[in-house]
Amino acid sequence: MSSTPESLFDELAALPEGRSLPPVADWHPGRSGRIDITIDSHGNWHHEGAPIRRPAMVKLFSTILRHDEDGYCLVTPAERLLIEVEDVPFAAVELAVRGAGLASELLFRTNVDDYVLAGPQHALWVEDPLNNPRPYIRVRGGLNARLNRAVFYQLVDLSQVVDGAHCVYSDGERFVLGPA
Repeated sequence: MSSTPESLFDELAALPEGRSLPPVADWHPGRSGRIDITIDSHGNWHHEGAPIRRPAMVKLFSTILRHDEDGYCLVTPAERLLIEVEDVPFAAVELAVRGAGLASELLFRTNVDDYVLAGPQHALWVEDPLNNPRPYIRVRGGLNARLNRAVFYQLVDLSQVVDGAHCVYSDGERFVLGPA
């Protein structure tokens, strides 16, 4: 966890300029198949049932992950391999807040070190808020992260009741977490 609320923003600012992901949406390889890789509901990656213990390998795989009509796949210019994802591929593991109220910015860090500012391009939502709340944020290209419990509780603590619902604001957008 970061030591101050601003530290995630500082980490993001310190990333190299021009950092980009491979253009997986543009790749349409001729070869396809399956590989025994599973991402569990906590965002942990497994190969043939055993956890992948090298964070650098997981981060690398995450950069070539895509969600197609038939499921999640790892894709390169030469090959497309379907994998199993129990819920969503990523977990939001840290939250930093800058500003307050309508002027807030909510920055999330995922388990693979993607940084996501909730807003128009990165929606934040909660499925089944009354019975079994499952909070998510859009990360990129049809890929989402589920907020871990600590991050969700932090978000609820930040919420304001508006029109009978717990809401948070980020980058000019209002996101409803559930009924008050």
